Amino acid sequence: MVTVPPNPLYDELLPEKYPEEDLFVCDVADAVLKDILPQLEHPFYSLSKKPDVAIRRYERNGHWLEITPSVKGLATIYDKDILIYAISQIMTKLNRGQKVSKRIRLDSFDFLRFTNRGTGGKDYDALVEGLKRLSGTRIATNIRTGNEEQTSLFGLIDEAHIGRQLINGKPEGRILYIELTLSDWVFNAIRHNEVLTLSRDYFRLRKPMERRVYELARKHCGNQKSWRCGVDVLYAKSGSKSPMKQFRYLLKQIGETDHLPDYHLALDGDMVVFTSRGTVPQPAIIEAVSIGTLDSDIYEQARQAAPGWDVRMIEQEWRNWCSQEEIEPKAPGRHFLKFCVTWYEKRGRA
Repeated sequence: MVTVPPNPLYDELLPEKYPEEDLFVCDVADAVLKDILPQLEHPFYSLSKKPDVAIRRYERNGHWLEITPSVKGLATIYDKDILIYAISQIMTKLNRGQKVSKRIRLDSFDFLRFTNRGTGGKDYDALVEGLKRLSGTRIATNIRTGNEEQTSLFGLIDEAHIGRQLINGKPEGRILYIELTLSDWVFNAIRHNEVLTLSRDYFRLRKPMERRVYELARKHCGNQKSWRCGVDVLYAKSGSKSPMKQFRYLLKQIGETDHLPDYHLALDGDMVVFTSRGTVPQPAIIEAVSIGTLDSDIYEQARQAAPGWDVRMIEQEWRNWCSQEEIEPKAPGRHFLKFCVTWYEKRGRA
């Protein structure tokens, strides 16, 4: 894999408030950042720091997404940190063989430290406001998670409860914990392992658009050496409401400072080129079921079955799934191609 060395201007990132070795207070200190694929692919969140109360609709390749904010505004990409934290904790417990549910209790202090935030009063207040926006944002979509397609309105979280410290018998102290009930749509994606690992430096990115560009790079470039995308396509996928000229300027800045985690970005006319730094961890292949190698012609058929996708990545997902389900196909090639067809039907073109 081609490795592009980072630029010395890496201080464009926020300082790391809590070194990794100082996270022992958090019960998911060793949790790896995870996000679900639909949230990486599609623009669910506002990139504005000001309240966004406009209804937005996004359509691409047969997928549509309509988001209705509450009076508090649309959930922002910073509010999404709450879901990333919850998803990361759930995935860690699943990997440990522990039972999980869509109802989860999070320690607010641990959350603030895990997401590289401050722990002052304003930071707790911001957490509460984020919960309100997440809870109030309603979504209608035909984007599938797991083996379901929901076209009715739902939320990213169904409920949120906040436990506060009592002072003189009144809940006026600091937030002790929050309890979330994730929506079935989000939990389905977790249960079907439709997740990707994010860099810990994700929380150190200063600007909303930097986070969104990284998400799209992580989703589409993944472990490949590079990924090219039209500026106009990246603009549509980002959900940005800024003028195209400003969007291009920000991309140019990101390329010059070269501070994007995992990927180097460069503009090539009307194309954006992402090149892997070689820092994305390779997913472990589960070896519980031995399938053997596939014939070389299978991969070309797989590319036709799932156009635009990295078929080697799909193969890895297929092998992991076979192992988890303890399936040892008699005709691995045909079984893999069928898996590719289903993969494409559920997700569309990459």
